[in-house]
Amino acid sequence: METVDVLVVGAGLAGLHTARLLAERDLRVLVVDRRRSLAAGVRTTGIFVRRTLDDFDLPGHLLGPGVRDVLLYPPSRRDPVHLSSDRDEYRVADMPGVYDHARRAAETAGARVLLGVRYTGITAGVALLDGAEAVRARFVVGADGARSTVARDLGLDVNRRLLVGAELIHPTGSATTVPAFHCVLDPRIAPGYLGWVIDDGRHVHAGVAGYPSAMRSGVRHLLSTFTSDAPGLNAPAGPVERRGGPIPVGGVLRRLACPSGLLVGDAAGAVSPLTAGGLDPCLRLSELAATVTSDYLRTGDDHVLRAYDGNALRSRFRGRLALRRALASVTSPAVAEAAVALLRTRPGRSAAARILFGDRSFPDVASPSLSPVR
Repeated sequence: METVDVLVVGAGLAGLHTARLLAERDLRVLVVDRRRSLAAGVRTTGIFVRRTLDDFDLPGHLLGPGVRDVLLYPPSRRDPVHLSSDRDEYRVADMPGVYDHARRAAETAGARVLLGVRYTGITAGVALLDGAEAVRARFVVGADGARSTVARDLGLDVNRRLLVGAELIHPTGSATTVPAFHCVLDPRIAPGYLGWVIDDGRHVHAGVAGYPSAMRSGVRHLLSTFTSDAPGLNAPAGPVERRGGPIPVGGVLRRLACPSGLLVGDAAGAVSPLTAGGLDPCLRLSELAATVTSDYLRTGDDHVLRAYDGNALRSRFRGRLALRRALASVTSPAVAEAAVALLRTRPGRSAAARILFGDRSFPDVASPSLSPVR
């Protein structure tokens, strides 16, 4: 039976980034993912915010053009709030390419990545893998998504508050169109969240997300309704890809680690509660996870795991958790129209710009001196 220092379950961005960092610390790392191809089952639009682009070495050739304009629409789609930045605030990535790049970086560092292998459970440090021999792992990193099996197996917290999203990806209609991020606040098609349209330079992504309990006609029907006349969707042809999946928006989970393992990415609830953006959090939390894991395996001291504290992270998101509850309370088109009307005022535009264009994203979790994120 093979023995590894760390078994990483899930080859998304969080899992692969954590695996690379651990392998660079001379640990024996094995990554498994049930997908046979990292191009299959992509669940994210792939929107990277400016702070992520500034702080991490992302492959520029896999990123679309910079997006500086955001348009916020009410249910009527009339008179959107137009916010414009003097900097590139967003870039949409070719996520299959990004995953492949992250996989190669992890393997170059010394990690081994096995695709088409399903994690089925762990007992006494022995992980059962469907499609490969069982392995003995000193530590397990759960990077297996919003409904993490690893979290349940290790007795850690699990995500309870989830949105469900779906997206269609069309070829870009016009190369001369200035890229913009179109967001529609309409509880009829996205209860508790938004409909969106954004261009990555080659494709235009159009999607909706919301609380499943309020999606009486189903997310696919609501997506079809939205894309029939979505603003900014000037696609000359039908969709070339469909994406979808759960999005945790309850905030970072409280109990993230135990002596047997820890959670990263969506499995840890590391998604902005308000915007549902998860790419910046997954990279930042993965860096802390790698440091804590390597220190713990080197010392064997359980106290090291206290640095990976979900409660401390949650305290930095009180404001955004409150705004998440406020957005969830917008249940009628009339209320949504009134909310967008407030955003047209000077205080409303200022608040929206702080959220959409601000320098604060997920906190730098390695630095406890940072001020809270609101």
